[in-house]
Amino acid sequence: MARVKSTAKKKKLVKANNESQPVPTWVVAKTRGHVRTNPKRRNWRQRKLNI
Repeated sequence: MARVKSTAKKKKLVKANNESQPVPTWVVAKTRGHVRTNPKRRNWRQRKLNI
């Protein structure tokens, strides 16, 4: 990927990176274990972003 990125592309990459976080521990505790995984979780090797 190119070193020089537009600001819009950087913002999209940052948003995708933040969405790819695991579910917080307090959410698992609050939902009594019903919510354990993040369905939007993404691995950089397996799924591309199409940006």
